[in-house]
Amino acid sequence: MTEKDPGTQLERAARGEITPEMEKVARKEGLSPEKVREEVAAGRMVIPANPSHRGMEPIGIGMACRTKVNANIGNSSLCSGIEEEIAKMRRAVQFGADTVMDLSTGGDLDKIRTAILAECPVPLGTVPIYQAVKEAGGKGEDLDPDRLLEVIDRQGSQGVDYITVHCGVLRDHLPLAEKRVMGIVSRGGSLMAAWMKAHGEENPLYARFDDLLEIARRHDMTLSLGDGLRPGCLADASDEAQFAELRVLGELVRRARKAGVQTMVEGPGHIPLDQIRMNVEREIQECDGAPFYLLGPVVTDVAPGYDHLTSAIGGTLAAFFGASMLCYVTPMEHLGLPGVEDVRRGVIASRIAAHAADVARGRPGARDWDDAMARARIVFDWEKQFELAMDPERARELRSGGDKTEEVDYCTMCGPEFCAMRISNRAFGKGGEARKEERASEAGGE
Repeated sequence: MTEKDPGTQLERAARGEITPEMEKVARKEGLSPEKVREEVAAGRMVIPANPSHRGMEPIGIGMACRTKVNANIGNSSLCSGIEEEIAKMRRAVQFGADTVMDLSTGGDLDKIRTAILAECPVPLGTVPIYQAVKEAGGKGEDLDPDRLLEVIDRQGSQGVDYITVHCGVLRDHLPLAEKRVMGIVSRGGSLMAAWMKAHGEENPLYARFDDLLEIARRHDMTLSLGDGLRPGCLADASDEAQFAELRVLGELVRRARKAGVQTMVEGPGHIPLDQIRMNVEREIQECDGAPFYLLGPVVTDVAPGYDHLTSAIGGTLAAFFGASMLCYVTPMEHLGLPGVEDVRRGVIASRIAAHAADVARGRPGARDWDDAMARARIVFDWEKQFELAMDPERARELRSGGDKTEEVDYCTMCGPEFCAMRISNRAFGKGGEARKEERASEAGGE
């Protein structure tokens, strides 16, 4: 290693170095810097932090950290532009997304991406095959493997922190996917399958994985090994195709670690509630504890318009059993391109899932937030409740009817006569006086 090339976060951790990024992650997570270094060195934590992404605050993704949430943005060939995608990014970050992925497929993709990178304060991910296929004319069959690697290198030079690469979909897996109700529902997976079918050759990202590793290492760009054969419906969950790919991903995790490249693994998808634990534990076993990054999982197929809820249900269980990051799902899932407010709803739903799991797992400090809310509620401190709310805007909006409602020790649900907390406070000699004392105490401490 040289001053010009100090190595990746993984390489530096392996040789005992605590980087500034590791120190920042340690402070955020309430961990010791040495603990963060150990987790990164073992491959159980990744810190997606491309040195070319200026102004980005690094985060840790792994079981030792709180559960993270990713928000997907990006246009299509039919709608949205740069300004709207930047607005989506800002909204996602405002409401607590830990990372953002730009999945744009229309327009000038380099221009869109660099504009987002310039303003994005969190790690940014992409799926490079989209750009490579677009530059090849829009058909997976016409993909040029050399162009794909060039696009990956280009995006690394621009500052992309992590990339989804569908390296684990092999020719031998395609007959397994053909048996399914819904076949291949991953965009990247389907494009790669189309190329293999047309050319009769192996997945170029698998065949040239060493070339991919060299590019990723040079930019310290984390690989997010995509689940190109993830199930798109409950009927296809936990099938031969899904687990055949997972075994390959485990092999690739080990190869990436030897090359000094940080790696996480993506997971399903549509999974019945009773199969979530098995899926998470199997990934952890197959992939030697690499951070697991799930899309959802969605636990029922019959709620279009509400899939931010179906995914939050699945995401809570997945995070409880060991997933490290949840990819949000918006109300527009399966219906169309999400707008700015869909992004907000998706982020909040996934953050609820992540936080609920962190509380249940006993993450340090997770319950403190809930306990602070309880103390504010019992004394009807509405302003404090708004401050503590995961979505303060929404809480204020719903509470805003009526005059001076922030000073009232009840709400319109029960009114003053039937408010349980009001009755309880009076019965136990608390209530208004307790609230005044608490406010006086807070004022005295300022």
